[in-house]
Amino acid sequence: MEELRRRLVTWIAAKVKEAGASGTVVGLSGGIDSAVTATLCHEAAGDRALALILPINSLPEDIEDALLVAKHFHLRHQIVPLEGVYASFLASVPADIGEERLRAMALANVKPRLRMVTLYYFANIMNRIVVGTSNRAELSVGYFTKYGDGAADILPLGWLVKRQVRELAVHLGVPQPIIDKAPSAGLWPGQTDEGEMGLTYADIDRYLIEGKADLEIARRIGLRHQQSEHKRERPPIAPVEDLVEDPKKR
Repeated sequence: MEELRRRLVTWIAAKVKEAGASGTVVGLSGGIDSAVTATLCHEAAGDRALALILPINSLPEDIEDALLVAKHFHLRHQIVPLEGVYASFLASVPADIGEERLRAMALANVKPRLRMVTLYYFANIMNRIVVGTSNRAELSVGYFTKYGDGAADILPLGWLVKRQVRELAVHLGVPQPIIDKAPSAGLWPGQTDEGEMGLTYADIDRYLIEGKADLEIARRIGLRHQQSEHKRERPPIAPVEDLVEDPKKR
């Protein structure tokens, strides 16, 4: 774990320098992934690592957990409430279109997208890079919002399954309540990652690391991976280059 910590911290620092940036910006949600990411950023960039707490009708305990992490590691942090922005958005869009189920998910996805807009606003005005918090398990099954928490400049935890994130959190000294907390995107009261996915992180981790899973679990993971491929790829470009390129330049 110490070698992993060292390599991730060195990599983050190198990516900041490579981008010609002055530091990092990361969203601090109160969960384990953002706690680990923010801590690594702090080690890599010091006071030039900013953690933003971005509540949108969030549970009070999530804000308290985010503040616990910020104070525990002496992170530079700022709370930017986005409830007003979210309310303005709701008031601006029609409420009577689409299926209720689809509308509910679309509105839930607005929250991480508003947060990412805010992260990039701070990154732009401070000449910093946005550091994402997604781990390998989430990326593999597409458990992130496209152009929301899936939008970032770098992903330090992208090769770590959830179990490895927990082990790194213990090594870094993340407060135990954060480590023990049920993973949740906080999209609605009572929402949990595993409940929404219909898969446990233990099952996903085992499948990714060992290639082992019950047939039904493997089918679900494979289906989620296939259906979320568009989230991991750049938007496809129509293959019409033969019609628009100058043949003399080929």
